[in-house]
Amino acid sequence: MGDPIQLKDEGNKHFQAGDIDKAIECYTNALKECTDKKMQAVIYRNRCACYLKKESYSNAVSDASKAIDEDASDIKALYRRCQALEKLGKLDMAFKDVQRCATLEPKNKTFLETLRRLGAEIQAKLKTTFSTDSRVQNMFDILLDEDMDKEKKEKAANNLIVLSREDAGAERIFQNNGVALLLNMVETGKPEMILAAVRTLSGMCTGHKARAMAIVNMMGIDKICSIMALDNEEIALAACNLFQCINDSLTGGDTRDYGKEASLVLDASKDLKTILLALLEMISNKKVSGHGRDQALNLLTKNVPSKDKKGRDHSRTLFTIDHGLKKILKVCGQVPELPDQLPLTENTQLIASVLLNKLYEDLKCDPERANFKEICDQYIKSKIDPNNMDKTLHAINTMSGLLQGPFEVGNSLVGQQGVMEMMVALCSSERDVDQMVAVEALIHASTKMSRASFFITNGVSLLKDIYKKTKNEKIKIRALVGLCKLGSAGGDDYGLRQFAEGSTEKLAKQCRKWLCNPQIDSKTRKWAIEGLAYLTNDADVKDDFVEDELAMKAMFELAKSRDKTILYAVACTLVNCTNSYDKKEIIPELVQLAKFSKQHVPEQHPKDKKDFIEKRVKRLLKAGVISALAVMVKADSAILTDQTKEMLARVFLALTEDSKDRGAIVAHGGGKALIPLALEGTEKGKVKASFALAKIAAVSNPEIAFPGERVYEVIRPLVSLLHTDKEGAENYEALRGLTNMAGFSEKLRVKMVKEKALPEIENHMFEENEKIRLAAVECMCNLVTCKEVQARYLEDGNDKLKLLVLLCGEDDEKLQIAAAGGLAMLTAAEKKLCTKMTRVTVQWLEILQRLCLHTNPSVQHRGLVIVYNMLNSDDFELAKKLIESEMLEILTVIGKAEDNPKRQDPIDVARTCLVKAMDLGLVKPFTSPS
Repeated sequence: MGDPIQLKDEGNKHFQAGDIDKAIECYTNALKECTDKKMQAVIYRNRCACYLKKESYSNAVSDASKAIDEDASDIKALYRRCQALEKLGKLDMAFKDVQRCATLEPKNKTFLETLRRLGAEIQAKLKTTFSTDSRVQNMFDILLDEDMDKEKKEKAANNLIVLSREDAGAERIFQNNGVALLLNMVETGKPEMILAAVRTLSGMCTGHKARAMAIVNMMGIDKICSIMALDNEEIALAACNLFQCINDSLTGGDTRDYGKEASLVLDASKDLKTILLALLEMISNKKVSGHGRDQALNLLTKNVPSKDKKGRDHSRTLFTIDHGLKKILKVCGQVPELPDQLPLTENTQLIASVLLNKLYEDLKCDPERANFKEICDQYIKSKIDPNNMDKTLHAINTMSGLLQGPFEVGNSLVGQQGVMEMMVALCSSERDVDQMVAVEALIHASTKMSRASFFITNGVSLLKDIYKKTKNEKIKIRALVGLCKLGSAGGDDYGLRQFAEGSTEKLAKQCRKWLCNPQIDSKTRKWAIEGLAYLTNDADVKDDFVEDELAMKAMFELAKSRDKTILYAVACTLVNCTNSYDKKEIIPELVQLAKFSKQHVPEQHPKDKKDFIEKRVKRLLKAGVISALAVMVKADSAILTDQTKEMLARVFLALTEDSKDRGAIVAHGGGKALIPLALEGTEKGKVKASFALAKIAAVSNPEIAFPGERVYEVIRPLVSLLHTDKEGAENYEALRGLTNMAGFSEKLRVKMVKEKALPEIENHMFEENEKIRLAAVECMCNLVTCKEVQARYLEDGNDKLKLLVLLCGEDDEKLQIAAAGGLAMLTAAEKKLCTKMTRVTVQWLEILQRLCLHTNPSVQHRGLVIVYNMLNSDDFELAKKLIESEMLEILTVIGKAEDNPKRQDPIDVARTCLVKAMDLGLVKPFTSPS
């Protein structure tokens, strides 16, 4: 083979002559013969140069690395590896190599130039890699690549959705032909692709009117409707959200100033009208799935009735009644057991009833209401046909829908001649479906006491007869619910029991039996809960129900199911079991007067007393009521009405009564579930939910009870409870909740200031009620570390600081601790407040001395910290005044005391004060005579 040095030299000659292949051959042979490590490193470095010429960059990196392994400061090998790495696109690694070269030879211009150039290229690459445009294109490439693996597609879809929620990202998607690419994703027909596309479009439409209008015109409303019509619950919900985002942006969700372009963008009335007509068309279209129909009805319920009751514009409601009322009634009248019906879910008809109710409530005058009734009347009359029982059933079911919605309308129709007789006649029909529809209509019709009394005399025997004779469980259970409803017509009044002693308990027992039977379908078991919702007005039934853990768990499982028509019945049952309904105050004098005049006096059942209620609450919590409530609150459906939300809030408030139970409530998601109830619903419901939130916030770690950003949503409901029109207990719990939260983070304190909590807290600091006043002062004590709060105390023309100083002089130790703690933190943060404190009241020194002489070390410690802050305030005259007073003697006595673990904090601060006084030259150190 030959000498390795000779072979190396030959390789060098071939390289200089430009014969690279021959050079590589020589260097390779030399390496085989060579045993000297240093010589090997030189040969590897030379062969690396050959590979660079041949553009074989991976081999060049490998050879250079072997040379560097032998000699880490081999500058030629480092630079050649840098060149090869740059060509391979590994700029960061190349940058490190040339950086090392520049360190070894700092004056080498080649290295410095390469270092600068690579630095710039890395920045440019980073910018390109992370720029929105390339990210968008990259995501679409992955999503529309048939061969790409599922995990990468899912990640790309999620990234695209997240990107669309940022305004810059949404704009880049839009500008890069995003809408067309998203439509391509929809056209694949794959559910996960459609879902990602629709959610991305929702992000793009949020809060941007111009973009929303452009997307509507590029896609077409019919296309969005066809996506929502698919028989896929997730896709239907996503398309519903897209429509909602479009609607919000077109009706005021966009606050941008478009300047001269405003006239091109702002008239969205045509698009809104087209959307409304398309939704109305969807609800009666056979090609639309049940989920799609539900979402179309949900959108109408949310967006058609006017939200502002004062001077409201209800033109959309009138338009909907004219163009769509009959279509909504058609949905209500569907009988799923009959052939050729519209596709429905278990929730569709109740959502339609809620929509009818909202439309009727939005009408302003009698002629409008009369027109609504007339359309309903004509529709039902057109369906009643003695020769066609299926059509007649449609009419009866439509009335059931109206009775569950605008009861006044349904009631007037049921009261017409012949309607009741027709229902009774259907009850005795041989067809099961006839009996089922008729019994349901009778149940809904007997809502009012007057009508229930009519049924008690005429309908009880009919229902009992059906109950005994029918073999169909579905009809049997409905007949039983009718009997339950009639049996509870007296509410919780013990003296107005409709049936004989023990009858209601028997009915309830049968309901519980059906409820616990898994062989019966959930739609039928739902009626068992309807029965219990009525029967639990009776305290004996409540007690029996909570003793039956299996029945409770069965109800909670049904409450978590997809069937949302059950929500109201479950909420009613829970309100009854916890006695969380409004109770009329019984005035003894009026009771005596009523008895004297032989009027009926409501009687309380012995089992409706406090100790029985507490036991029931404990049993409900043990059975898992909180997890069921948390699921019920999340129901994204019009069926979750404001009235239902109020009932759920009442139940939560009853469950949070005992502070020992609140930890378990938080652990099962009760804290999070309360937030939406406190923000939306009836005024009474929001107050009840806020009160329950306050109770939880007062004793829980906010970061655990309300994880993530949720914690900031809790502040507003709590602040709303501070208003003077709220009850004292609500004020007190809200203050305790805010105190706890203010102690956790600066962000929460700033949020409280933004929500205007300070004036309300300050008002309560003047409160006569000692508990409320203490809670307010403690809350303020936790807020004073916030800069905005300190600024308010620095302002002139108010008595904020004076009040805090005077509260330090109160006899209540807890109040002194809170007030003095607040004052200590304020004077430490703002030195100007030390001087201001002496001007707000002449009693300041006396109060300060009392604090420093207090027997409670916590109070004494806070007083001494205030003294130190005043000595450290850069106001020499103030410090001098303090030391010339009796304060020096107080400090000396405390400072000279022997160390005591129980009082060490005050002793240490007193000694620090004396040292500070010596530093200021106000006290001379004691020296003994020589």
